[in-house]
Amino acid sequence: MISEIIQASAISSTIKEIALKVLGATRITPDEGILLYREADTSLLALLADQVRKRMVGDYVFYNRNVHIEPTNICVYDCKFCSYSHHQSKESWELSIAEMVKTVVKLGDDITEVHIVGAVHPGRDIYYYADLVRRVHQARPTLHIKAYTAIEIEYMAQRSELSFEQGLQLLKDAGLNSLPGGGAEIFDDTIREQICGKKSSTEAWIEIHETAHKLDIPTNATILYGHIEQFEHRIHHMDLLRQLQDRTGGFNAYIPLKFKNKNNEMSYVEEVSLIEDLRNYAVSRIYLDNIAHLKAYWPMIGKEMAALSLAFGVDDLDGTINDSTKIYSLAGAGDQNPSLSSDEIRQFILKAGRTPAERDSVYNIISEG
Repeated sequence: MISEIIQASAISSTIKEIALKVLGATRITPDEGILLYREADTSLLALLADQVRKRMVGDYVFYNRNVHIEPTNICVYDCKFCSYSHHQSKESWELSIAEMVKTVVKLGDDITEVHIVGAVHPGRDIYYYADLVRRVHQARPTLHIKAYTAIEIEYMAQRSELSFEQGLQLLKDAGLNSLPGGGAEIFDDTIREQICGKKSSTEAWIEIHETAHKLDIPTNATILYGHIEQFEHRIHHMDLLRQLQDRTGGFNAYIPLKFKNKNNEMSYVEEVSLIEDLRNYAVSRIYLDNIAHLKAYWPMIGKEMAALSLAFGVDDLDGTINDSTKIYSLAGAGDQNPSLSSDEIRQFILKAGRTPAERDSVYNIISEG
């Protein structure tokens, strides 16, 4: 029925062909992805992304009960888009392992995941961070530990004179369960040089995640969009992720992260519109045909925008958070005090006409409805 409507519509023959490929579960090319960004109507993108979402996960919208720990914002890097590090923020902190373990011990029994991500501290090596993971695991053995971006792992491994594989194995042996997707930013060396020139290369990020997958450590993937990149760069970024997923199958979810222009060196760059955010979710869902889950990180975009994103291919809203992250609130995010209870998330999803599914950190359903 949908195919017939598209066949009879007044859209261009090229866009029509791409749309029919998507409906037929045929992979689109990079050039076709760029054309969707440039020429497809927003309503068509929503329709196509929603069909892909239904094909991949049905009507579930996933969430989990999680909390963030941010060990420090003292960073060796000074990325121009960052509002979080001590270079830009009016505050700085450096939590001790004992303080972080105490936070974990005080968590309620309903929390199932701790997400540990921070700045790249110049004085901490991989043994320090492995000890943190080990002590968190000892304090809460059933808690899933998702920790450390590829950027952090590259620095801590090199500082300790270990290969990426040796470093990841050390962290896994200490109790690490998965990696977040941060630090990917945009996979274009020219743009990376302009916005985060000192930070890890595209090749290093890909290598670390591919190595993690080979060690049976699942990971997420991100993109930082809406700054000085073009549609071609977004598609190239997703294409590298799609190729890696073809090789390993190790990505759980893809999370588009919107550039926010408050309190950083790129405040002169105007943020993209909400419509562009929704179009980006839709093209992401269409293009990444082998990554099962598309996440809208609600503390970044706000609850209302997250609700709208569910009509553009999104099937995951992250978790309860419990006001435990500052990374996006410092950049002027949509939600300055990010915290939701499980019941609030459930009602949020039900109001959108979808089925709430509480998940564990690798998308096994704990409860639904």
